[in-house]
Amino acid sequence: MPAQSPLIFSQQLLAIMGTRMFCHHQDRIPRDSAVVVVSNHRSFMDAPLLMAALNRPVRFACHHYMGQVPILREFILRLGCFPLDAPDQRQQSFFHQATQLLQTQQVVGIFPEGTQPMVHLTDSRQLGALHRGFAHLALRAPVESIAVLPVAIVSQQETTKFPIPLKLLSWFDPSEPLFDQSGWHPMVTYQQVDVLAGRPLWISKTQRQSYQGRQAKTVVTDLTEHCRDEITALLKYGC
Repeated sequence: MPAQSPLIFSQQLLAIMGTRMFCHHQDRIPRDSAVVVVSNHRSFMDAPLLMAALNRPVRFACHHYMGQVPILREFILRLGCFPLDAPDQRQQSFFHQATQLLQTQQVVGIFPEGTQPMVHLTDSRQLGALHRGFAHLALRAPVESIAVLPVAIVSQQETTKFPIPLKLLSWFDPSEPLFDQSGWHPMVTYQQVDVLAGRPLWISKTQRQSYQGRQAKTVVTDLTEHCRDEITALLKYGC
């Protein structure tokens, strides 16, 4: 797959769907370095939006079930995403794949809220609890220069449909408890959306040295809270 193909596909998709995207604080976006992008997440359009906003291909980690559903699988592969493995191998596989990408100065995208806001529709201004895997990745990846970039996606106009029953998705991924319930999976489509880049945090030697023993938890918490605070502030600003 040519390096720019996911970016071109993302730009074409947004154009076909007629999505009006407005980017803010683009001067904060690191160029020509390894970057871990973290963002809020409510729509299948979030990955192509972030790629178009950064104007770089972004390799997104996505939920296991997305690599199991036939049509959805083709869509995420065109975007250059890498689906996570089943739960018993998920963590090890994630760190291995993401680290390899960062070592070649690529951008890895992570939606640290997980599946919850995709399955249960949330307000565009809300941010759920963040899983800390992205912080561990940034701190342990053997890359000399790496930045963590928080980004907020603020929907200004959207439509929502409910095309997929959750029970159907449980056939493809029975390990996901969110699918073991009645109801339908929402699909949010943006007509107008703002993408706001936060202040990047460059991982320092001091942080890496502190990422061990009892200090490790504090460093991970600080990095996670920095991203949460940035995204929360941008969501309020954008709305």
